[in-house]
Amino acid sequence: MKTIKGPKDLDANGAPAAFAQPIHVGRPNIGDRDAFLQLVGQILDNRWLTNNGPMVQQFERRIADNVGVKHCVAMCNGTIALEIAIRALGLEGEVIIPSWSFVATAHALHWQGITPVFADIDPRTHNLDPDAVRSMITPRTSGIIGVHLWGRAAPVDELQAIADEHGLKLMFDAAHAFGSTYKGRTIGHFGACEVLSFHATKAFNTMEGGAVLTNDDALAEAMRLMRNFGFHGYDNVIHPGTNGKMVEVCAAMGLTNLDVLNDVFASNRRNHAAYKTALGDVPGVQILDYDANERNSHHYVVVEVDERCAAARDQIIAALHAENILARKYFWPGCHKMKPYCDLFPHAGLMLPNTETLAAKIIVLPNGTWLTDPAIGTICDVFHVLALPR
Repeated sequence: MKTIKGPKDLDANGAPAAFAQPIHVGRPNIGDRDAFLQLVGQILDNRWLTNNGPMVQQFERRIADNVGVKHCVAMCNGTIALEIAIRALGLEGEVIIPSWSFVATAHALHWQGITPVFADIDPRTHNLDPDAVRSMITPRTSGIIGVHLWGRAAPVDELQAIADEHGLKLMFDAAHAFGSTYKGRTIGHFGACEVLSFHATKAFNTMEGGAVLTNDDALAEAMRLMRNFGFHGYDNVIHPGTNGKMVEVCAAMGLTNLDVLNDVFASNRRNHAAYKTALGDVPGVQILDYDANERNSHHYVVVEVDERCAAARDQIIAALHAENILARKYFWPGCHKMKPYCDLFPHAGLMLPNTETLAAKIIVLPNGTWLTDPAIGTICDVFHVLALPR
């Protein structure tokens, strides 16, 4: 790893890249390899690879116990989990969501013939603005999907009050929020249900996977039917369904990673603090903070770059990429500017000023148990060379 002290040390000016291999934002956290392989051995010995095997059942119990909810319905990924939850809730017509989210939030609706209606965000929290949600309600609105972006809770109470007032269904996309809390209560208890992602890039992963958490017995039963083609028993199909089942090896990875979850979160917190210290003197560069009174994985190191910075956001991204530091502009440019939504709703941006302003500022930096202090120092040196006035 090279030392970056000035512009001449940057790859863009002819120096070698800082890292020989790409440094990704979400390089997977992996627990005890031997423990995982032992579970894989049990799977192979059982010859039970999928179809609600013992690993999946154990994984569901562990997740439900961890969060303190009645039901965890494990799925093959977070997107299918969203789609099944949406269908099980009976959402239709229009559903209000933020544009400032991963595009799966919108796709899970559009894929099922439901219109995603984009409401603006609060620039301080990056989450839905309740007043913006109110302004987007029409006679066709059937529900709201709040997103706990960066694992920081959406305005749960305000959204529930709006849903109750207008007779709407409320659920949450909690893809970032496993282990997070809202007012001291673990995410997973709010709305009709909450949807988790366990994708490899998340702080906690099952390689691929997702789940829906709920305290509603009937909703949980419907989703269990729907993820397995509607089968109730061997030959009795009693509900429309699809194939949304988690496989055993993914559950085994999840069980392995649950055992090191606190260590992963602690490592992320240390890294987040190191970034904050290293970038604290750079004008126009601010790292999004996490509420010390709430639990969060600290997985997302989110940087806002404003006009006081000597370098533009995209200049910094280009320089980082040249050094093999694959920082991202999540979730630029916003769902409303991606297809098919930019064609369906070409003027949506007029109602999303905060979303569009934020989309032009954000950089998300690498984090994880594999990240070293020297690597963080090198990443921050790129900011210092570009962003500090000279």
